Amino acid sequence: MNENTMQKAVIENPQGPMVVVEDDDEISLLDLAIVLAKFKKLILGLPVLVGALTVGVTLLMTPIFTATTAILPPQQSQSTASALLGQLGGLAGIAGAAAGIKNPSDLYVGMLKSRTVADAMIARFDLVNYYEAELTQDARKSLEGVSSFSAGKDGIITISVDDKDPELAAKMANAYVEELNKLTEVLAVTEASQKRLFFERQMVDARDRLVAAEIEARSAMERGGLASIDAQGQAMIGVTARLRGQISVKEVEIGAMRAFAAEENPRLKAAQQELLALQTELARIEGASALREGQAGAESSAGATNLQLLRNVKYYETLYQMLAQQFELAKIEEAKDSALIQVLDAAIPPERKSKPKRALIVILAVLAAGFVAVLIAFMKEAALRAADDPESAERMRLFKKYLSWRS
Repeated sequence: MNENTMQKAVIENPQGPMVVVEDDDEISLLDLAIVLAKFKKLILGLPVLVGALTVGVTLLMTPIFTATTAILPPQQSQSTASALLGQLGGLAGIAGAAAGIKNPSDLYVGMLKSRTVADAMIARFDLVNYYEAELTQDARKSLEGVSSFSAGKDGIITISVDDKDPELAAKMANAYVEELNKLTEVLAVTEASQKRLFFERQMVDARDRLVAAEIEARSAMERGGLASIDAQGQAMIGVTARLRGQISVKEVEIGAMRAFAAEENPRLKAAQQELLALQTELARIEGASALREGQAGAESSAGATNLQLLRNVKYYETLYQMLAQQFELAKIEEAKDSALIQVLDAAIPPERKSKPKRALIVILAVLAAGFVAVLIAFMKEAALRAADDPESAERMRLFKKYLSWRS
């Protein structure tokens, strides 16, 4: 090292004499420019060569076209039928609250990504042979790689398919919509469909119980005949059946609300109070009926039995009628929502390729090559300077020695 490349700094040592410290100067911009100019052929030539090779490679790459279709899923809004269902009783709100769909767009995106839709697409376009896959699972992965689904904040779902054939890409994008429609026809994905299934199951159960109660009453009549029941008894049967039906509806409502509502929920508390009032009223009426039957004495035991049988029949008949009404309204609402998928923009064969992006690839390759060329230039300059400096040459020798696998 010469004196021109060194600077001396004198600092005060509190424990002894003055200490002289020598530091190397920082490399100046002129030194950097000299190195770049010295290796200008490498720095300019390597990026040009890599850029030319990249252009050739991208020209040989198969162009890929992207076809896109936009759809609008069913909107989960409260229709007139929903309002009517809410007026009929607590059961109407149960199905919607327990099975309501918060974000229908995400739901339909999930259905588009399902294996059921993928297998339908594979069979429809014979993708096992088209993708030259050995197994259906391999074709499914290839299809997943060229298909993309996204749901925007506006609720619009975008379906995109990449393929080297623009016609096929458009057909596949539109086929996704058709397969989604087919899947929604067999699945209850809308709020109306959920309500319809809920009421249908409850109605079937009530119908079975009604049939069983009628058979029991008919058997009693065949065994000993039914004793006559006065007008007051018939009226009490109707009132009791109605109250028992309302209690059953309220119990189901509370059970469904517990799935999503805390114990302090005002709606849950109100429903519990209504149930308690109905149970109190039923107990009062049944108590009065029992007192009346007790006063009638043993001679009216047949009439008491008849009252119990008729109460059961009337109760299940009332419950079945309530569920049947709500089931029909749910069917009306489901039919109103039957126009499931609305296509905003059907896919058409794209005129321009989407991949590969040659300009972007070439620019990135040239920049990377330029960076590597500059790095090589500075490494070569450092090696040349190290050869002229014995100390640096020795450090370079040790570096190569330890870098070797045989060391």
